[in-house]
Amino acid sequence: MDLIDTFNIASSGLSAQRVRMQTVASNMANANTTRTAEGGPYQRKAPIFEAQALDPFGSTLDRALAQVHIPKIHVSESDGRLIHDPNHPDADAEGNVMMPDVDILHEMVDLMTANRSYEANATVIDVTTQMASRALEIGR
Repeated sequence: MDLIDTFNIASSGLSAQRVRMQTVASNMANANTTRTAEGGPYQRKAPIFEAQALDPFGSTLDRALAQVHIPKIHVSESDGRLIHDPNHPDADAEGNVMMPDVDILHEMVDLMTANRSYEANATVIDVTTQMASRALEIGR
């Protein structure tokens, strides 16, 4: 494993967490969206993370190293939650409205976790850069 591998792994983590934060932001922004272009309420989304071998043909260690890959964004199949609000423009004859199944508290926790993971990957890049600089200083 070399410095480039470390940068590749950490940068894939940064990219994955950025996608995760964007997805959470979309979920939060649409927490009250009852009508979408597809019809029905907004469906919660979540990225699917997958480990992708850094070098599938390398040594045993190289094959064990993996970077983060997002093969798809999962869209929830939940019907949502039914609330009674007869004044809502999308209310049915009984005054019920189908709201998205988005829990703001859950989204906030997911956002904080993604932020911490992003910071951890950024720290790996910073420390690796410092190590490379120190190694160059020793060689002088």
